[in-house]
Amino acid sequence: MDAFEIRGGLPLRGECRVYGAKNAALPILAATVMVDGTSVIEDVPELEDVRVMMDILRSLGAHVTREGNRVVVDGSHIVETTVPSDLMRKMRSSVFLMGPLLGRLGEVSVSKPGGCVIGQRPIDYHLRGMRQLGANVEERHGTIRCTANRLIGTSITLDFPSVGATENLMMAASMADGVTVIENAAREPEIVDLADFLRKCGAIIEGAGEDKIRVVGVHRLTGVEHTVIPDRIVAGTLLIAAAATKGNIALHHTRPEHLGSLLGKLREAGVQVEVDHDIITVEHVGQLHAVNLRTAPHPGFPTDLQAPMMALLTVANGASIIREDVFEARFKHVNELCRMGADITVDLRTALVRGVGQLSSAPVEASDLRGGAALVVAGLMADGTTRIEGLHHIDRGYQQLDAYLRDLGAEVARREL
Repeated sequence: MDAFEIRGGLPLRGECRVYGAKNAALPILAATVMVDGTSVIEDVPELEDVRVMMDILRSLGAHVTREGNRVVVDGSHIVETTVPSDLMRKMRSSVFLMGPLLGRLGEVSVSKPGGCVIGQRPIDYHLRGMRQLGANVEERHGTIRCTANRLIGTSITLDFPSVGATENLMMAASMADGVTVIENAAREPEIVDLADFLRKCGAIIEGAGEDKIRVVGVHRLTGVEHTVIPDRIVAGTLLIAAAATKGNIALHHTRPEHLGSLLGKLREAGVQVEVDHDIITVEHVGQLHAVNLRTAPHPGFPTDLQAPMMALLTVANGASIIREDVFEARFKHVNELCRMGADITVDLRTALVRGVGQLSSAPVEASDLRGGAALVVAGLMADGTTRIEGLHHIDRGYQQLDAYLRDLGAEVARREL
């Protein structure tokens, strides 16, 4: 177990490149089990969740190698259809193997997935969709087994635009017989990236990024090269941290169109934001202003940036209202922020954040990935040295975050406990 020690009060300044998106890389890696041949995936971040996914692919019989940020997967000889329960518990995204294995081999067995505890994230949407595609689904003793002689295209309407369900069903439908239409589909950029990869492999997909996706099943997908899109959540976290510390940074290799809602809220808070092709620059030297925000599926404000944005608003002038409409248990970072002097009141899914003049350093602990990022932002602002434990959560979504911050002028040390 490690901890961060952050000396606050130093503005972030400089430039850095944003690496590939974890939430795009994971489903794309899962999709490689459907591919006949070798897939080369570029700009894959070095994260614990990615390492777990690579281990799962190997356990299924794939040959997986990594050199830097390039991952090469040859899934030609996959015959195993059971995802090891110990690996499944480590990462929620392992549920993405359901659709690809069912589509290619007609069978898959998984245990209930793990990951951050940020509220109810049932996989009912996934299972209901698999049944509609013709799969037989059995749930016993914490294990889910899906079988199908052949998946059959159909019309599926999601009760909620679930990102994971949209991706899983899109992958399964890519190798089903006939046409599948997914209504009320999620519209996140990571879904578009997965569809782009599948189309390169030979899949026929229309409408990714819209609320209606049409998939024409094919019988074979072939290996290709693909580069993962930049991580919009990492980019957003760094932009928030720069604004919070009254710094000035330029992020290269971004997709500004993926961050429209965040950039709008930063501007509303008094931050100067400039966009030039794939470069986003933020600067703030005055007083931050309170803003109200509500999380929502894309293109709304990302739930994954709610916690870091809350940290910034703890020192804004006035009172901000934050409504969390995606996950009901995503305010676990509030108590830790209050230990640092924040004034936050939570009522069910709504938080009232009254700005204070200064946060103070304190020992705190991350209980989930994005809440941990919020504590890092708070530590960068706070007076004194903040100690943050629970780094295994942060490591799941941020590649060498301490090194990135040091390159931007922060004083961050990683200590063994």
